[in-house]
Parts: sequence; C-alpha cells; structure tokens
Amino acid sequence: MPSPIPDLPRFALLDGPSPLQPLARFSAALGGRAEIWIKREDLLPLAFGGNKLRNLEFYLGAAMADGADTLVTSGRRWSNHCRLTAAAGAKAGLAVHLILSGAPIDPPGPNQRLDELLGATVHVTATADRSEREARVASVVDELRGQGGRPYVVPVGGSGVAGAFGQVLAGLEVAGQASDRGLAINDVVLASATGGTQAGLMIGLQVAGLDARVLGVAVAHPPDELRPAITALLASLGELAGSRVDVSKIELDGSQLGAGYGRETPSAQEAMRLLARSEGILVDPIYTAKALAWLVVAAREGSLDGRTVVFWHAGGTPGLFEPL
Repeated sequence: MPSPIPDLPRFALLDGPSPLQPLARFSAALGGRAEIWIKREDLLPLAFGGNKLRNLEFYLGAAMADGADTLVTSGRRWSNHCRLTAAAGAKAGLAVHLILSGAPIDPPGPNQRLDELLGATVHVTATADRSEREARVASVVDELRGQGGRPYVVPVGGSGVAGAFGQVLAGLEVAGQASDRGLAINDVVLASATGGTQAGLMIGLQVAGLDARVLGVAVAHPPDELRPAITALLASLGELAGSRVDVSKIELDGSQLGAGYGRETPSAQEAMRLLARSEGILVDPIYTAKALAWLVVAAREGSLDGRTVVFWHAGGTPGLFEPL
C-alpha cells in the first residue's frame, strides 16, 4: 500500500510489520459474539517491544538531521517510551538522558534497571509532579549544552506530530494486513494516554480507505482533557497526510481510568488474567490492561455483537514487574 508520508527524516528501528493475530479462545471466553484480533506491537524488535518505536523512528531522524548527539526525554518510572528511547539511542549511537518522575524507589524498579542496562543516564525526580519533571528536563538540557553537547528533546510519550506520524504508518499497516486476510475490521480498541497513537491510527485507517471506529480507552487523563490533544494532532497530521478526519469521530471512554494513571483496577487485573490464561499473551496491569478491560466489558454486554475488533497491544510488559 502506498505511503502518504512526506519526506520526513527517519531512522529505521523496525524490521517488518508487527503480527496481527486472532484471539479465538479469548473471543470464546467472552461468549463468541465478537471476533477479536490483536495487533502485537509488543513484538516489535527492541527492548521488549512497544508501539513507541514507530514514533522514535521519526524523532531519531529529526535529531540526527539536526546534528544532535544526545536524546533527552521524560516519563514515569515504568515508561515504555523512556525504555524504548534508551534502546533506540543505543542502536543509533546517541547518548540518552531520561528524567523519570519519582519519588525514587530502592532498589530501582525493573524499567529503570533496563534503562540503565541500555546505557541511558537516568535522573529521578523527588516527586511525581509534572512541573518538577519539566524543570529537570530543562536543567539537564542546559547542562549538556554547557558541556558542548547537542541535545534533542523528545516530547513525553513521543506523541508530537512527528512521532504520531509513525502511528499513521501503523494504521496503513494494519489495514493492509486486514485486506490480505479478507478481514473487515469494525473497531480498533486501544489505550489512549497522550493521544498520538489514536490520532495517527484514525488518519492512517482513513487514508487506507478503512471505515473502522477507533476507540480510545483513557488510561492517564480523563477524556475531556485528552480530546483537545487528539483534535490538534488530527489537524496537523491531516495536513501532512492530505487527509482530514472529522473530529466528531474521536471516541474516548473514561470508564476504566480508576484512581488514575499508574493505579491498578480489579477489572484490568481480571482482563489481564483472562488473556494470559486463554491465549498465553501478557499485558501490563496499568496501561494496556485497562483498555483490555473495556473490551471485556463491552463484549460481555453485547455491544460488540457481530463485530470484528482489533485490540491494539501497545507493549509495556515490563510493567508487570513494577512495584505499584
């Protein structure tokens, strides 16, 4: 399928499409009334995989085009994006500094240990306050520049316009896989935190001519806070791809947010166990499992009857081992 991507700088991190697989036993466990598939972004090639590698291809391309020698980004201590930035930097030969929201834990959690194993310099803030994290990013950048370095700041989650364009490609990819299988997708269900993946998929599917609903399950912010970010990304991505999506098509559900980002919920725990025990596939308990919990509820209630659904496994499985 032809790509609408303009000539953006890009550094290759993927070695092919992520698998699109049927979930026959999982579907049967939910009553067999919906045909459920899974897009295995967790099987992308670097550092336990994850969809943020798609974003990072374009951010690394931009950084290297700018002559940067260091990537700087931030997130929570279990951040999939931060771990993959460390891996991508290692592959590209760039230094990486990560600012992780605290408070620090002793011993460090598994994701921080992976970040350090991949060669990143890790800075942990004293609290989880976003303003403290942003201030620490600014101070690290100033320090690197003062030492003669050339840092490039990657946005939180890699979800700016350049990175979200990687998700447009993901939309084209899954549409091509569905076409090859004769699969008519009705719904794509995903966890939505910063909105980049959801916006990119909406554009990519439309460019591919696939009229499928993209349902974002809010896992970090309530839908009314997330919707403006998706709206802005749709406008910018649409200009680049030459295909505008009506903002009325943005669908968000906040029913699985629970006590907020990084907090487990009983429904997410149940969904995580059901997928593991029916298909042998693992998801993390605080991000992907919350979207899966929405899917379980919707299937049991009958609102997906007769529909073909793709669940978007964004990765983040090392979060299974994080103390929460």
